[in-house]
Amino acid sequence: MPVEATHPNSIRRVAFASCIGATIEWYDFFLYGVVTPLVFNKLFFPNFDPLVGTLLAYATFFVGFVSRPVGGIIFGHYGDRIGRKAVLVLTLLIMGVATFLIGILPTYQSVGVWAPLLLLVLRVLQGLGIGGEWGGAVLMAVEHSPEGKRGFYGSWPQIGVPAGLLLSSGIVALLSMMPDQAFLDWGWRIAFLFSAILVAVGLYIRLTILETPAFAQIKETGSEVKVPFLELLRSHRRNIFLGLGARFIEGVTFNTFGVFSIAYVTTVLGLPRQTALTAVILASAIMIAMLPVCGMLSDRFGRRLVFGGGAILIALAVVPAFALLDTRSTGLIWLVIALLLGVIYPLIYGPQAALFSELFDTRVRYTGISFVYQFSGIFASGLTPLLATELLRIGNQAPWYLAAYIVMVALISAACVALMPETHRRNISVDAATDPVAGPVQRTRSI
Repeated sequence: MPVEATHPNSIRRVAFASCIGATIEWYDFFLYGVVTPLVFNKLFFPNFDPLVGTLLAYATFFVGFVSRPVGGIIFGHYGDRIGRKAVLVLTLLIMGVATFLIGILPTYQSVGVWAPLLLLVLRVLQGLGIGGEWGGAVLMAVEHSPEGKRGFYGSWPQIGVPAGLLLSSGIVALLSMMPDQAFLDWGWRIAFLFSAILVAVGLYIRLTILETPAFAQIKETGSEVKVPFLELLRSHRRNIFLGLGARFIEGVTFNTFGVFSIAYVTTVLGLPRQTALTAVILASAIMIAMLPVCGMLSDRFGRRLVFGGGAILIALAVVPAFALLDTRSTGLIWLVIALLLGVIYPLIYGPQAALFSELFDTRVRYTGISFVYQFSGIFASGLTPLLATELLRIGNQAPWYLAAYIVMVALISAACVALMPETHRRNISVDAATDPVAGPVQRTRSI
């Protein structure tokens, strides 16, 4: 029996709930990245050269990405076994507690080496939480969606990324108006402690939404897979690799222009941090509006055309973008980051939730999309600030090695998307192997 789509009024509530919950989780996760080049390199790694201190601080930032696939596998397992909703509540609690504790963490001056070690542990917990969060938030929206609108509604939890970045950057920007010493002494902590209020709101919202119809049918028929990750590796290897490659440019673009650009503008170009923060805030606001538009475009024209076109546009735009950044013109810096992050990037990130969801069957879908998104985050996202910093060093602070790397990544991702089957008309409640619209994917048992 096919799974019935949720009534439009209900799917709007589900999409909104997914968006709010994802915003809170990504606020917690990105807050760390925003504060890293401004605070953590000074307070938790103070005995090193400024560049080395920044690299060490980014290393703890990277650890969060390493722990994300572990969280994706763990929570994906339970999301495919016991349900999407219960896992979403748990991941929100983990993220919230870890972020709050960072806000009260003693510095290196107070407890010595214990300070960076404790920071590392809490960053691992953040990674575990977000590792399980994204897949669940996406599936709550996609699996509730009516046919032909999965791209649009799947883009709503994606809004959590720019909204979380906007919120974290905005709060840090406001707090940065304090005197520098006051901001370093205690001002930055307010942003982390604020997470407790957001988590309380998010828990209330998430507890009001229902389980997805697709998973409810799996429970009703007793079709759960005992070990979803092993079944995923057995039956979906090709789509796993294509998904990992497609995700490459998404992670690199976001973490270059949404995270690393703050350090680049402040340390390399020598401009006030407000310039970079304002640019990211502006780009995030534009992205919030663009993501649903790009999701709708993928419903109409297909995931591959919209996603692949976005990757090619990034390859064409990145060299001129860095040339304009190096003019040190505030207006041009805002324009470049707004165009790259706010307009072009949504062509990739908007359809991504639906694209990845459509690559896997319901029984392993939570595990599948979590693994692809989070494992690729190690090299696509977590390594990007570290690699970008090193490429700048090799290039004597010139950005051209970094630009060449981004072009290469964009071409890899475009090729992977081109090799995927077009899935925007696929019925995701049936076996991917027997759906003629989905194309030649790996064969699995029928659900």
